[in-house]
Amino acid sequence: MNATTEPTVLRAAAKLTLSLRVTGLRDDGYHLIESEMVTVDLFDVLEVSPGDALVVEGLGAGSVVGSGDDNLVRKALRLAGRTASVTLRKAIPAGAGLGGGSADAAAILRWAGYSDLAAASRLGADVPFCMLGGRALVSGIGERVEPLDVGSVLGRQFTLLVPPLHVATAEVFATWDRLGGPTGESMNDLEPAAVEAFPELALWRDRLAAATGRTPRLAGSGGTWFVDGVYPGEGRLVVSVTR
Repeated sequence: MNATTEPTVLRAAAKLTLSLRVTGLRDDGYHLIESEMVTVDLFDVLEVSPGDALVVEGLGAGSVVGSGDDNLVRKALRLAGRTASVTLRKAIPAGAGLGGGSADAAAILRWAGYSDLAAASRLGADVPFCMLGGRALVSGIGERVEPLDVGSVLGRQFTLLVPPLHVATAEVFATWDRLGGPTGESMNDLEPAAVEAFPELALWRDRLAAATGRTPRLAGSGGTWFVDGVYPGEGRLVVSVTR
């Protein structure tokens, strides 16, 4: 490849978890889930060139999203047995339950022609869904992805409110275990645990509820709250379901 060759540009789409039930616990400590997920039109962008480096720019770069070996882009490259120089431009908030890191990893795995969903799930429960995208029922520890008809929800709009919090998935699951495995009233079993572990989440939930008159739901393990419909305003993002 000569110096004038343009890098390969990949788009990594966020996912929105519409429902999440925790259905069991494996002997190895991984929780079993059953979840409906959709792809939405909020994207990170990755530029891939020959080499061996990772540069992170944009939202949370350096402070929240590092470029070390624990970045999911680097882990995906190792899993696929590939090397590359990647510039990652973040637009999906980290620690928000929107699958940003998983989407980045999935984009790399697709680029590398890697398709083993079970192995990909060891990078993160959302990676297999992000590899396929659209709309799906996700189960197991994330490795089982059953495509659903996306046409019936294509273009459906949601308003997101992303608090300035980094919600750690492992801590939410640990709290869910400690609470005895509660069932969420808003189709997300992790919602009570997330609010217990990160009490500030309740303030942001109530803020979105007051602004929209609707009952917010937690996206995945948090911390994004969302409602159906279009309610633009300070700190809110309006997204649509895409393929």
